[in-house]
This record gives sequence, C-alpha cells and structure tokens, in this order.
Amino acid sequence: MNSVNIVFIAPPAAGKGTFSKILKEKWGFTHISAGDLLRNVDSSSSVYEEIQEVLRTGALVRGEIIMTLLKEKLLSIDLSKGFILDGFPRNLDQAFAFGDLLKEVNIGVDKAIYLDVDIDTALKRVLGRLSCPKCNRDYNSLTGYHTPKNEGLCDDCHTELVKRSDDNEESFKKRYITYQNETAPVIKFFEDLDILVRLDATKDMCETLKELEKELGLGEIDDNN
Repeated sequence: MNSVNIVFIAPPAAGKGTFSKILKEKWGFTHISAGDLLRNVDSSSSVYEEIQEVLRTGALVRGEIIMTLLKEKLLSIDLSKGFILDGFPRNLDQAFAFGDLLKEVNIGVDKAIYLDVDIDTALKRVLGRLSCPKCNRDYNSLTGYHTPKNEGLCDDCHTELVKRSDDNEESFKKRYITYQNETAPVIKFFEDLDILVRLDATKDMCETLKELEKELGLGEIDDNN
C-alpha cells in the first residue's frame, strides 16, 4: 500500500474515530486523534485545567495548545507511514497553521475526507456511545451497530462499559453548533486545494467504509477493469 495521509472533517459522532480505528487495524495507518491528544494531557501540565474545561463544555481549545500537542505527536511517529488525523483542523486559522506545520515537518495531506451526517443521527450515536475501560472496545446501545451482547458489559472481557462525561445532549448540541460556525469553512479550504472527498456518513457504516477505501485507493485491484 502506498502511503496516504488523511484528514477527517466532520461534525461530532459522524464516525471519524470509528473509521480511523478500522483503517489503522486493517491497513496500518498511524491514527492521530485531536481529542485523544487533549484527553491524554498529563495532569501536571500547565494547560491541563483549561483543557478539562474545554472537554466539559464542548468549546474549542486554543489553537496554540493543539498545535503544540500535534507537533509533538508528528515528531514522535514514523512519518514515512501514512497517517490519519481526525478532529483537526477545526477552523480556518488552524487550517493555515496546520499547513505551516506540515511544511515544517516536510509532509503533506493527500485527502481530506468530509463525513456528512445530520444532527439527529449524530445525537443518537452520541447518547448511545459506550466504551470498555479495560480493552478500549467501542459500543453503541442506540444505533443497532456494535450493540453489546449483554447490556452494559464488554463482549470480550466482560468489564462494565462506561460513557464519556461529555457525551450528553447539552454538550453535543454545543459542539455541533460550534462545528457549523467554526469548522464548516474548513471544508471549502480543502475543496479549494482539490483534495476534498465527500461521503454520506448517515448510511450503513460498512457501505461508507467501502466507499472510503475506494476513494483512498485501498483494497484489491480487479484486473478485469
């Protein structure tokens, strides 16, 4: 597989994390989640409290913070492998700063994947989202996709499933509105670079994944075509 660097752009619960995990496990991508970068900041950090407040309220973190964390991450991984960045950039200022950072580390982005999903579908995904704190497997109790066999328990290790503190209706609606106001213009930014790919993320996830892999040039090539 040729190296492909991807940016996911989408409102909350459009499937960025899910598709990123699949592509990582199936095709070997390095996954960089802006949300995980924030959630995993050490509690001794000077920006820890500010980041926790951002996560609780659904507001946007200051660009300087996320750019610092992202640079550290990019410098810590093997840049010869393709990567997936999900949850960033979130606004035009970050998009321009991200472009400068990529030049600094001498790497480019091949595709910006826009996962389009309506607010009702996304809300259902958020309110039903669960994860296993032991093995990190993800579930959803409302969508019918990845429903745990035994309510509230992980299928693999039988650990009690947990819900993220920011997965509530109030926080979600704020994040969705923030996305519309701040992130939607980023779609035009990548469209102007002629690397934007639009996918309907309200469809069955297997169908969307198949379309995504096709757009990225992944999978077996049919010699008859």
